[in-house]
Amino acid sequence: MIVLLLLTGLFFTIILKGLQFRHLGPALHLALIQRKDPVGDGDVSHYQALTTALAATVGTGNIVGVASAIAVGGPGALFWMWMTGLVGMATKYAEAVLGVKYRHTDAAGEKSGGPAFYLTNGVGGTFGRVLGIFFAIATAIAAFGIGNMVQSNATTTNLEFAFGIPTIISAAILTVLAGVVILGGIRSIGLVTSVLIPVMALFYIACATVVLLVNVTAIPGAIATIVSSAFTGTAATGGFLGAGLMLVIRQGVARGIFSNESGLGTGGIAAAAAQTREPVRQALVSMTQTFIDTLVICTFTGLAIVVTGVWTEGGDGGNFTQLAFATALGNIGPIVVAVGLALFAFSTLLGWAYYGERNMEYLFGRRVVVPYRLLFIAGIFIGSLATLDAVFAFSDVMNGLMAFPNLVGLLLLSGVVLRETRSYFQRQGMERAGIR
Repeated sequence: MIVLLLLTGLFFTIILKGLQFRHLGPALHLALIQRKDPVGDGDVSHYQALTTALAATVGTGNIVGVASAIAVGGPGALFWMWMTGLVGMATKYAEAVLGVKYRHTDAAGEKSGGPAFYLTNGVGGTFGRVLGIFFAIATAIAAFGIGNMVQSNATTTNLEFAFGIPTIISAAILTVLAGVVILGGIRSIGLVTSVLIPVMALFYIACATVVLLVNVTAIPGAIATIVSSAFTGTAATGGFLGAGLMLVIRQGVARGIFSNESGLGTGGIAAAAAQTREPVRQALVSMTQTFIDTLVICTFTGLAIVVTGVWTEGGDGGNFTQLAFATALGNIGPIVVAVGLALFAFSTLLGWAYYGERNMEYLFGRRVVVPYRLLFIAGIFIGSLATLDAVFAFSDVMNGLMAFPNLVGLLLLSGVVLRETRSYFQRQGMERAGIR
């Protein structure tokens, strides 16, 4: 699965001629400055569609996931997280193009899209229908792992570590707050995430920057260690037991995919809700989600852990980020991480609740949406009391089951992605910058 994920991203990078690099600037302008398409049908602006996707991905993977990858695979794991991000931007772009192109309007007047729909209607036939059903089932279940139990569990654990708040109390508060937003549907989710995402991301990055500035002289050496150990593995040092090359790669890619979700197909689900008539325009916006998530936020977390040297202390990495922040911010460090994690996880709960319900609706119709929301909300409380290792293992398995049918569909529909991309840039009078 790791090979398939990376090669699919590399394949789209090649056939789109590095579109994610050549058009990153305009894409960020569309996403963060223009914010909405002047014309088009949809449920939320393309900025809100982006923040919904970011909400689903900017979560424990950016704090606990990065720390866990480094704790098990060493600093080189961060390099492979970067690689999943760089090629994953092209995968995310392809998912969004197809998500918008094959979306449809449901009985409530809301837009539904994503792999289940482009597999069924794009790939077509019995094969496409079977893949679509398989993806929808896997996603509806996976939402309880990557988008629910992992988030609630890590949040309550860190709040207890930082503030001494009993797990059952923080679990109850988190469940109620998330439940209020989730029951309001995509418009409620889009409104909350459009405000919450920029505030929490900038707050976290600012605090991480302080850690890096305090350890600025260690940054060159940290980067050298990250790159060299990515290809050689990491020797035992301090409390770190050492890691072979394959373990480094597996940890980096697995946690990278967990963080940015490129290849899982979720980008197409969020993109389908956007108010737009141009699949490519929304896809450009959607690919910035992977850039912001992995190449910005995860990088700040990883560098903070490596430059401070806390990764050498051994352990499961659960508190590495808090320890790293504490070296520069003192007692405030763990508090900053705990608050950041709580906000990140809260936003992820919102995004994945939407992903799960869209796929349940695909399978059983509109009547199951509210019951699924209620079940998802109950899962938040239950997940808070589970063990983190078991939850992560469950999430990795379900991520793989989601990724497989989606990647097959992306490859089969790559010609559609390429035609839509060429057509868009030609119509925009951008042949020289676009793909010929």
